[in-house]
Amino acid sequence: MKKKSIIPGKIYINVICAAILIVVLIAVYIFGVHSTVRTPVTFTVPNGATVSSVAEKLQSQQLINSPTLFKIAVRGNGGQIQSGLYDIPRRASVWRIADMFAHGDVAATTIVIPEGLTIKQIKKLLMADESLTGSVECGPGTDLPVCNLRDGDLFPDTYRVARGTSRLALLDLMRKKMVALQENWERAGRVAPRPLKTWNEIITLASIVQKETPKKSEMPIVASVYLNRLRDNMRLQADPTVVYALTNKLGDMQGHPLLREHLKIPSPYNTYTNRGLPPAPIANVGLDAIHAVLQPADTNYLFFVADGSGGHRFSKSYNEHIKNHANWRVIKKIQNEK
Repeated sequence: MKKKSIIPGKIYINVICAAILIVVLIAVYIFGVHSTVRTPVTFTVPNGATVSSVAEKLQSQQLINSPTLFKIAVRGNGGQIQSGLYDIPRRASVWRIADMFAHGDVAATTIVIPEGLTIKQIKKLLMADESLTGSVECGPGTDLPVCNLRDGDLFPDTYRVARGTSRLALLDLMRKKMVALQENWERAGRVAPRPLKTWNEIITLASIVQKETPKKSEMPIVASVYLNRLRDNMRLQADPTVVYALTNKLGDMQGHPLLREHLKIPSPYNTYTNRGLPPAPIANVGLDAIHAVLQPADTNYLFFVADGSGGHRFSKSYNEHIKNHANWRVIKKIQNEK
């Protein structure tokens, strides 16, 4: 009896496998390789937008060929899309776009808030950043913590947020980071150097330290000077507090010199005419200034003056301070003559 040939069966299986492979390769190409995106594009998915409406908008902008393929790709990524602003890169496939929208891979931006700025300066900085949206002021009838900010409420830092983030939301994020710092201090036992007792006093002194020196290494020494003066019931005589009063809480003389007559301005923030700390912070401070106040240097210094190189000379007595001040005037004169 002759055996039946099994070669035709093998050929049939091979043909089926080849056909399946071709279909898979075509699908991979269509969904994962082929792209109509010729240049990088920013695309907005509005709140509440349906997959169908987004698919049609993508097709109208020639970012995909087929709304149907996009819908299938979305289903393959969970079936939902998230609103936001997206940076679609050149040659992005329909699958790549669907994956971005499904996982909320929104376009991001970095906002740098320098230490020592006032609320007014920070709001001006945010308004100049076109990657953010909305106002820095609350609308009528709105009464949220972010609507009633004062200096010292915000934590300066580098913030990575989605492009299109509202300016009020970013301000509130900065506020919450400072609230978290206060809560950590309270949980740690509210320890503060004498005579400071409250968080407001800590941040107020930290804001003066922040404005007096940019040098992290000097901050604990500057803090010690002001703490020593507070303990001795001496006026702080901090120029930045006068600037704050003169500029209506802007904190920047905008190129104008601080004159001796300015030191007499009637204001609770003027530490030349009032003893003790100002009623509230004069700027928004970073960790270095806060740590400097909480852990000041152990010194007997009561005075300091600029040394001409970005730092300061510290002294224990008024006579020594006068000499340092005279040296500073000479250095300043030489610098002005160059």
